[in-house]
Amino acid sequence: MNKSFQVIFSSLLFVIVCALAFFVEGCESKKSNLSLNEAGVLAKASYIGSESCKNCHRSQFSDWKTSDHFLAMQHAHDTTVLGDFNDVSFVADGVKSRFFKKDGKFYINTEGGDGRNHDFEVLYTFGHYPLQQYLIAFPGGRLQATRVSWDSRDNKWFHQYSGEKIHHREWLHWTGNGQNWNTMCASCHSTDLQKNYNFEEDSYQTAWNEISVGCESCHGPGSNHIEFVTASVSNLGERLANAGFLYGKSPDNQLQLNTCAPCHARKTDLSKDLMHSHEIMDDLIPQIISNEYYHADGQINDEDFEYSSFVQSKMFHNNVSCSNCHNPHSGKVLTIGNNLCMSCHEPKYNTVAHHFHKIDSEGASCINCHMPVKTYMGNDHRRDHSFRIPRPDQSIQFGTPNTCTGCHGNKSDQWAADQIEGWFGKERDYHFSDDLLPGSLLDGKSEAHLLKLFGDTAQPGIARATAVYYLGNMPTQKSAMALLKALKDSEALVRYHALKALVNFPAELWIHEAIPNLSDQVRAVRIAAAALYHPLPKNAIPANAVQAFEKANGENKKYIQHQTDFAIGNIMMGDFELQGNNHVEAIKYYLRGLQKDSSANYARLNLSAAYSSIGKNKESLQILEDALRIDSKNDRIYFNLALLQYEMGDTKSALLNFQKAVDLESQYPATYYNYGLLLQQEGRVSDAENVLLKGYSISPQATNINYALAFLYLNQNQKGKALPHVRILKSLDPGNPQYQILFREFGLI
Repeated sequence: MNKSFQVIFSSLLFVIVCALAFFVEGCESKKSNLSLNEAGVLAKASYIGSESCKNCHRSQFSDWKTSDHFLAMQHAHDTTVLGDFNDVSFVADGVKSRFFKKDGKFYINTEGGDGRNHDFEVLYTFGHYPLQQYLIAFPGGRLQATRVSWDSRDNKWFHQYSGEKIHHREWLHWTGNGQNWNTMCASCHSTDLQKNYNFEEDSYQTAWNEISVGCESCHGPGSNHIEFVTASVSNLGERLANAGFLYGKSPDNQLQLNTCAPCHARKTDLSKDLMHSHEIMDDLIPQIISNEYYHADGQINDEDFEYSSFVQSKMFHNNVSCSNCHNPHSGKVLTIGNNLCMSCHEPKYNTVAHHFHKIDSEGASCINCHMPVKTYMGNDHRRDHSFRIPRPDQSIQFGTPNTCTGCHGNKSDQWAADQIEGWFGKERDYHFSDDLLPGSLLDGKSEAHLLKLFGDTAQPGIARATAVYYLGNMPTQKSAMALLKALKDSEALVRYHALKALVNFPAELWIHEAIPNLSDQVRAVRIAAAALYHPLPKNAIPANAVQAFEKANGENKKYIQHQTDFAIGNIMMGDFELQGNNHVEAIKYYLRGLQKDSSANYARLNLSAAYSSIGKNKESLQILEDALRIDSKNDRIYFNLALLQYEMGDTKSALLNFQKAVDLESQYPATYYNYGLLLQQEGRVSDAENVLLKGYSISPQATNINYALAFLYLNQNQKGKALPHVRILKSLDPGNPQYQILFREFGLI
């Protein structure tokens, strides 16, 4: 920029800014005090509030004021509270609630955490449409979200868990950890949210820059942008990406999606310190599409939000962005009905020849066939963003839903499949679910499907990562080799789940192969690698990996600590300390986790182990007995009881509880291994053989079962029966020094 043009440009900018009453230090150009750092770029930005954007971005600001983002959270007063607080009552699932006003404030009289009704003052509204919840202040800086909510579509009170009585001590009760605003909700309903959790006091000093979801929630802090547009610095624009924002306009749909994902994904946050990189897994871990939360074909099931659905879609992989369909500032779709889809798709798809329904009918609507709807939170209807083609043929075989019978409720899946076949022929275009569905069954045919899906790099990374997750439950040589290959995959999500899956395989298999992942360029992958190595004895970690491990494990520990205001975070931290043999610390975290969620029996199992490790067997036994009262059909509790009782010298009780675990069809190889060894010790060789063979039938690749059977048969001079099990050990773990005597005995080395 030449000097004369620079003067003209600065003058024009000055006039424009002042004319718009843009309040940036009296509209003065910052020629002399622009916050450049030593590298010549703007220093770290700070938040300035959405009002600072209004005068230069009037249209976007106006759209935002109509959005759910703007109304995400507000102070409770007459213009923001939608619910009827005119001394009305509502009874749901055994609880009576009364809504009233007193001294200009809003109150709800309802069941508290002690099981008795109290008056609770409403401080904030939470949400707007189709429902509005209310936030109540509790000691320790907590805000709790009510489950009795206002239906702003039908103007009535309703209970989100209609028909379900939630005990006042349960985690999901509105006063419990599961409905804590600070942990569960705050970061996605406010701007620049700082949770500020104090673990020792179990309290919060949560703060925000802006009460609702403002401009800077998506674009990042705006002070650098203001400095940029009001400064006259030569070539600054070339050096300042996105004009000072973290995120601006970009043709890269992944980068745009990264601005939406933190709140529109089922995910785990890694840290309060965000990296805002192009790789989303530097800041969060998105949920894969396994059958834990999704239907086994990848359709939404639990409250899964949009990210993991959208990234599996053909839309995303053809560079479609959120803003191709939605106004990013109002959140509304750009146009109504099929016209939105026709802005990209050929007109032939909006004809009877394609959808076979009457024009303008519900069945002719693109989204009704390709974006099935599911209701969450009692009345919030959300559409699946995987944009899939209905597959009633898969419904017949695997029980997955399809939109055809979802609409035609009086018809069968077979009827729907016949209709599709009649319209489009017998053959269906390949979709990754053709392999993911049979792969999810984890039966004898699953591995081939999962290996095929993982190896097909043309398929969505999230589908391939889900295949890797399932392979972790199939401890075979082929699965092991696939997981080792996955450690080098180009997709961070695939590498991450390969590391998580390898925990089910012998360390000898991966201990050298996974070393590069400790220094992976992506934070979540480094954390997963550290978690894989963390349970190993320190002297077992290869010397060339120690430095990288210690650095990555520091990130791992910070990641887990970031979750410790949540029940599961405390349990994770307990596991971390238990694996590091810090048993007293582990006990502290397990107890805190159980305080927040008393139903978390998994924590009791490990808490019992921690007590036992420091010689407190009495406390350990009591914890397991508590766990059994909560869940008397849990085979792992009986297994742990048996181990503890054997250690305490009560062999009779140990045998009894091992048998109870077996009777409950335990799928845990260690149950059969330890029970088999104890039966041999008791001289019951035939019974031991039967137990070990049952374990082998459940887990034919389990090294401990094969090892025990090989020695049992050798001791009985039945080398022919021992040989198959020795060969399995040789194929799975040929370098294990414990097995070498067996290999020599059979001439396998």
